[in-house]
Amino acid sequence: MIKGKITDLTVTDVRFPTSLGHHGSDAMHTDPDYSAAYVVIETDAEDALKGYGLTFTLGKGTEIVVCAVKALSRLVVGRTLEDIVTNFRAFYRQLTSDGQLRWIGPEKGVVHLATSAVLNAVWDLWAKKKGKPLWKMLVDMTPEELVSCIDFRYITDALTEEEAIEILQKGRKGQETREEHMLKCGYPAYTTSCAWLGYSDQQLQKLCTDALKEGWTRFKVKVGADLQDDLRRCKIVRNMIGPDNKLMLDANQRWDVNEAISWVKELAEFQPLWIEEPTSPDDILGHATISKALAPLGIGVATGEQCHNRVMFKQFLQAHALQYLQIDSCRLGSVNENLSVLLMAKKFNIPVCPHAGGVGLCELVQHLIIFDYISVSGSLENRMCEYVDHLHEHFKYPVIIHNAAYMPPKDPGYSTEMNASVLQYHFPGGDIWQQLIMEKKLTI
Repeated sequence: MIKGKITDLTVTDVRFPTSLGHHGSDAMHTDPDYSAAYVVIETDAEDALKGYGLTFTLGKGTEIVVCAVKALSRLVVGRTLEDIVTNFRAFYRQLTSDGQLRWIGPEKGVVHLATSAVLNAVWDLWAKKKGKPLWKMLVDMTPEELVSCIDFRYITDALTEEEAIEILQKGRKGQETREEHMLKCGYPAYTTSCAWLGYSDQQLQKLCTDALKEGWTRFKVKVGADLQDDLRRCKIVRNMIGPDNKLMLDANQRWDVNEAISWVKELAEFQPLWIEEPTSPDDILGHATISKALAPLGIGVATGEQCHNRVMFKQFLQAHALQYLQIDSCRLGSVNENLSVLLMAKKFNIPVCPHAGGVGLCELVQHLIIFDYISVSGSLENRMCEYVDHLHEHFKYPVIIHNAAYMPPKDPGYSTEMNASVLQYHFPGGDIWQQLIMEKKLTI
């Protein structure tokens, strides 16, 4: 029995001034300040454990997500953890189906980001109660227990509960061997840190040189603002990493459909594995058109970091609109919804290559992708997880990268707990922001 009632849920607006160094810059988001709505759940249990969760934002607007979290908190405070997790599907649906709050979603946008932050904290608390890292707790759960956490509403035409259980049952074969492999070798990663759009050529070259020395073999380049600039930068990167290492492109939604096709054909000489978010993240049929046009060139389409929910992923898969599926631990409705997407990807035989980076996204998504390999996909073919070397020092249990691979976390929980940096970077009252405002380097 899991004792203890949830007594409080607090949320903090935490922002890091990454725009000052052009970190995270791309064709659509030129000056992001990586930020988070950071949730803490407290209980009256004797062990005094707390659950920590977050959702990722780019600065302005974080305050709106904070308001949405506060609006959802009344559905959480006063409940027991046992009451939540013994009927997790019902709790998930309660959060996403509030008769009035649902109108400002439903299951998308600000209210869904807030839902993710709240549920991430619940999962962190549950894993800590179990004394296991989240990935291990998921691996050790039975197929029936895992499926009971998923809301299958709207996706049964693509994946039924019975099919999900069958996938997970088949995934149990060889599970111990795959877990041993993860503990020894980790999950393969690719780096986005070398080629943000705002970086100079000199900075790009230095970062690629350093990454190659550290053993990185998979690199992503931001593109989409200027074709001649893209040609120059892609040439630099391809020449530096050589013909055998993997190169991916990311346009961050910059183009119209036909523009995306023609632009990527110009960049095809650099042999990219995929083009990521070539057009509007909501345009499923547009992605399908791009996928079909680029297939003869051997270039796939990747998307998902701004895919609202499981229903959109269902349609992307049904329309053959992507070749690489990118889940996000803070865009979807936490672990619950990501489980459904991992299972659909397995059924449609599409590799999952998660979106990460930001604030805490690497810390969170490593749990999901390690679980996916051990218990769902059972494969590393054409699979890798994004890594961005920013802001990990602000977490109590930061990611560990060894030989360009995520090493499985060993501490209990979801790796979501931040350290005292929360106070310094609290917006706008934290010391860091007050200093930047005083020096007129950034304004509110």
